Amino acid sequence: MKRCLTWWDLTWFGFGSVVGAGIFVLTGQEAHEHAGPAIVLSYVASGVSAMLSVFCYTEFAVEVPVAGGSFAYLRIELGDFVAFITAGNILLESIVGSAAVARAWTSYFTNLLNRPSNSLRIHTNLAEGFNLLDPIAVGVLVIAATIAIISTRKTSLINWIATALNTAVILFVIIAGFAHANTSNLKPFLPFGAKGIFQAAAIVYFAYGGFDNIATMAEETKNPSRDIPIGLLGSMSIITVIYCLMALTLSMMQKYTEIDKGAAYSVAFQSVGMNWARYLVALGALKGMTTVLLVGALGQARYTTHIARAHMIPPWFALVHPKTGTPINATLLITISSALIAFFSSLDVLASLLSVSTLFIFMMMAVALLVRRYHVRQITPKTNLLKLALFLLIIISSSMGTSAYWGLNPNGWVGYAVTIPFWFLGTIGLSMLPQQREPKVWGVPLVPWLPSLSIAINIFLMGSLGAEAFERFGICTVVMLIYYVFFGLHATYDMAHLHRKAQSTEVNKEDMIGRKGP
Repeated sequence: MKRCLTWWDLTWFGFGSVVGAGIFVLTGQEAHEHAGPAIVLSYVASGVSAMLSVFCYTEFAVEVPVAGGSFAYLRIELGDFVAFITAGNILLESIVGSAAVARAWTSYFTNLLNRPSNSLRIHTNLAEGFNLLDPIAVGVLVIAATIAIISTRKTSLINWIATALNTAVILFVIIAGFAHANTSNLKPFLPFGAKGIFQAAAIVYFAYGGFDNIATMAEETKNPSRDIPIGLLGSMSIITVIYCLMALTLSMMQKYTEIDKGAAYSVAFQSVGMNWARYLVALGALKGMTTVLLVGALGQARYTTHIARAHMIPPWFALVHPKTGTPINATLLITISSALIAFFSSLDVLASLLSVSTLFIFMMMAVALLVRRYHVRQITPKTNLLKLALFLLIIISSSMGTSAYWGLNPNGWVGYAVTIPFWFLGTIGLSMLPQQREPKVWGVPLVPWLPSLSIAINIFLMGSLGAEAFERFGICTVVMLIYYVFFGLHATYDMAHLHRKAQSTEVNKEDMIGRKGP
């Protein structure tokens, strides 16, 4: 692909790919149902987890600058099977994420037109959550994909302009919101307790999703070792601060019981007498969601391209158009799938499933980083490899134990007295092993502590989600495994066999040339 992006482009891509449906839609929904005014703490918890994942992504993106993002990194460090399961979740995250944003786009567009909620959707007799058909969401997805197909550079320019306008709207929301703030709305601050904070944090994690799209653009970045760390870390630091300020603004403008779950900020400004501002906010939200769809169409297609290059899905999806220099087939795969889901499924159905997949991928990225640092094939002693596997097992198991105990008895402490010390022991044991690989340009600081903490937080947030999310996640995983056994396994084996045969042929040619001599 063409190398045409700089750190400036990546920073705006980061902002454009993240700030959208999550903050404008899920903030109101989760403040009303789970967290109350403490929604700001939910964004802090999600932001810390997201930033830890950003560190892991950044090291990989700099050291392995290819288009496949987390799929490529996990395949290198953990092998084909783990990479395939993660690839399935990446595709699921891409498809469901785009569908969720498109559905939210329709909600704010309805508010902008000052029409009743769901008035632009087609009402049917299907099951609840799937009974409101959304043709507008389908249209928005198709338009965003078309722009992304035409040119990466032009998409970057459109994203830059739209994100700049969206930033101005966000600044207005924060400043005008605080000007009409009422601190009495913050009481009670914890109406649903600590459990509500983390339950909301697991859902609003969706608002931080999308930053991994930047890592997928390494193949199109002029100087990946410099531009990607600046783009990833810079954009995510700014986004975390903005999210916390916006969440606090909403909670101070309106009582959490009165917050509208569909278009929270527009209705909040209407409630304080700024009826004209609701239209400005709705327009800003639409621009933000549009840039999320644009950047998502770019990044998701590049994930799909790399997965197809490994033959885990048909290699036809890896083709890059010679004129546009973009992966048209991969873009169409994601767009058509997203459009079908967006047409039927409501946002609340999509958000929880999306959060499980995202948290799972980010957890696996932290595991892969630890494996990369402490294991090098044919160099690491077998005893050290066994110790690495044991300590990783202790870290993951203790994190799952903490998450399970929180779900069963959030007010207890006995379980934590067992699980948390085990997590410390696993991490300390890992820190005593010699690191086999040091990053050449940029690396995660405080290894293994930060990646180990990322594993623990991601698993903890996963455990805060409801049972329905895991049921859907389980069904999708079973479908992935069936596909892998009957297709993916054979395709990757054949691909590896062809690669070894090509290498053998090349060696034989060199031997023949060497024998002939000068």
